[in-house]
Amino acid sequence: MSENELRKARIKKKEELEEMKIEPYGRRFTKMDISKIPEDGYVKIAGRIMAIRKHGSASFADVVDGTGKIQVYFKKDIIGETNYEIFKRIDIGDIVGIEGEIFRTKTGEKTVLVKNFVILSKSLRPLPEKWHGLKDVEIRFRQRYLDLLMNNNVKETFIKRIKILKYIREFLDNNGFVEVETPMMHPIPGGAEAKPFITYHNALDMELYLRIAPELYLKRLLVGNFEKIYEINRSFRNEGISSLHNPEFTMLELYSAYGDYEEMMELTENLICFIAEKILGNLNLEYQGKEINLKKPWKRIKWVDILKEFTGIENWRDEKVVDEKIKEYEIEIEGKEGIFDKLESIFKKKIQPSLINPTFVIGYPVEVSPLAKVFKENPEFTERFELFIGGIEIANAYSELNDPLEQLKRFEEKVKNEEEKKKKIDYDFIEALEYGMPPAGGLGIGIDRLVMLFTNSASIREVIFFPLLKPK
Repeated sequence: MSENELRKARIKKKEELEEMKIEPYGRRFTKMDISKIPEDGYVKIAGRIMAIRKHGSASFADVVDGTGKIQVYFKKDIIGETNYEIFKRIDIGDIVGIEGEIFRTKTGEKTVLVKNFVILSKSLRPLPEKWHGLKDVEIRFRQRYLDLLMNNNVKETFIKRIKILKYIREFLDNNGFVEVETPMMHPIPGGAEAKPFITYHNALDMELYLRIAPELYLKRLLVGNFEKIYEINRSFRNEGISSLHNPEFTMLELYSAYGDYEEMMELTENLICFIAEKILGNLNLEYQGKEINLKKPWKRIKWVDILKEFTGIENWRDEKVVDEKIKEYEIEIEGKEGIFDKLESIFKKKIQPSLINPTFVIGYPVEVSPLAKVFKENPEFTERFELFIGGIEIANAYSELNDPLEQLKRFEEKVKNEEEKKKKIDYDFIEALEYGMPPAGGLGIGIDRLVMLFTNSASIREVIFFPLLKPK
């Protein structure tokens, strides 16, 4: 039978149940978790029928809830003629509530002998008979509910994600941080270099932007005397989609007043190792065939040194040398003409894939770090690091710039004319800085990428319940 014919057959069963005065879509049912079912006694469970094995006037079925699976046994002599007629209209995929007694089959399998049951939701579409997850990634992501139903490893990935978020909060709460919330709609996009999504507020007659980062609002809280804060936030960037990028993503951003980037390095090490111990039970993980050792201390290397080590570039401001490397490495720069765009492309192609064990790359040029303090002894570079693990950028942090006049100067250097300044410079943030923001360390960690590492997932779409997809 085709899927459409199967659906029609199930709709017919639904109608037959209604004619028998049976609700195909039930009501509240008090249940216990299948994972907590005792060795004997009377139980009430509910879940989805995932298999049915019929033997004349008796049938075995597998019932699955959010905690586990158990076999149940329907026997006509016990549930009665009428109930067995109802049972005959149950399909794989239906959700049922069951009452009965625990017993063991001849093979020793714990089973519920059904004494009574109720249909809680009639499934009108058949579940996939065989789920080719690796071949049908498009279907898996579009119909994540089926992916979760049919692939237990997918569900385990998201359970790990949930736990990782829990452990992040546990670690930070135990270290004196408080969780805060800041706006998701901004009058001026700021806190990162990214193209925003634009929306419009009718009542106020104004354009707004979905936030690209919460940074400038969190720093306002530092001015307001909140000293150790974090936000697990959703941010939005109107840019490309790849194995590492989704337009809507989750990020941890935190700030510690009176700290700096060195404190952030130590905190990052401790936080990720804490998560590893909780999730893995040790500090070793495998990511896409690569063995990663998280044992502290992690490698620290200057940006200029790693650039020279991998590419031989000594004078990174010499655009001719940089262009020669772009040509040598056959890098497509896609119209990006700035030297820092080119250097970033070289870094991603020739350096980043080799950074398997945790590596802090320190001291980025001031031109690409507009919100970071410069080194006192060398103002050409900033007190900033990016963390790479498994060849993936996981975190970005710096000693926060808290000089309002210097901050304004850097903002103004980024824009070309007075009209752009009005649209792109957050003067309210500058005003907040003028009241005095304490020195601070700030840190951003990509949660989705962190989950990728701990679940050995090759794509960010594997760790987001509903990633953005093109229309069918």
